[in-house]
Amino acid sequence: MKAIYLTGFMGAGKTTIGEALAERLALPVRDTDKEIERTTGLTIKQIFEEHGEQYFRDLETEILKNLPKDNIIITTGGGIVIRNENRIYMKESGVIILLHADLDVIYDRIHHDSNRPIANKKSKEELVTLYLSRESYYEDCTRKINTDNKSIDDITEEIIQSLKN
Repeated sequence: MKAIYLTGFMGAGKTTIGEALAERLALPVRDTDKEIERTTGLTIKQIFEEHGEQYFRDLETEILKNLPKDNIIITTGGGIVIRNENRIYMKESGVIILLHADLDVIYDRIHHDSNRPIANKKSKEELVTLYLSRESYYEDCTRKINTDNKSIDDITEEIIQSLKN
């Protein structure tokens, strides 16, 4: 089986769903942000503060391309899709599943999370603007799963069924 990439805006549930999906499919799961932290010895917040977003995006692309491409679930950072080369790479090496959630739900999940350097302390309007700036990149996916008002089990099952089609 090719890699399964879970993408979506921050707070869409990529990590949670990735872990549940990995358990159901008996596959390993790797998170690009966690891999960056492991490789650099820095938190994402520290990378942004000390080196900036461009440096982080370069690391993100490098990590993505060094992860396995078969029999794995890869959860991605919310901005990985803004680079065309990342979207092309993910499509060529696997299936991109977009997890979509209502922006009100996402805002409630992330607006006070200090581990999200792009979202922390932004207003709801600023987060909506950020989402809209990425929306066309998110839509450039293999499959889209709406996660609103669904349980983790329901979302996981929907992904599994979509992979059979």
